[in-house]
Amino acid sequence: MDARERLEGERRRTAERLVRLRREHEGFVEASLNSNADDEHDPEGATIAFERSQVETLTRRLEQHLTELDAAVLRLDAGTYGVCARCGGSIPPARLEARPAALTCVGCAT
Repeated sequence: MDARERLEGERRRTAERLVRLRREHEGFVEASLNSNADDEHDPEGATIAFERSQVETLTRRLEQHLTELDAAVLRLDAGTYGVCARCGGSIPPARLEARPAALTCVGCAT
């Protein structure tokens, strides 16, 4: 699989996860609107507000990841994909397979 296919696949999977999370978030919002229960004092587990907060955080992370993937595609088009943004060296192919939007080589990332 080449870099463009890897980036497109990662973007597609991330966008699909984002759609699912947004639906889940809508469900939490709807549940909290339609309920007058005091979920903050529910001894059975996590509150709806806590669950909603977690989904919102995951949503922001996925949105950021999409932005990073789009930037990686721009680097690919510019011929700079796989070049460390910090030291200018090559980013190892194994790192790009694991983290397709990686900006830095392993040495600079640590």
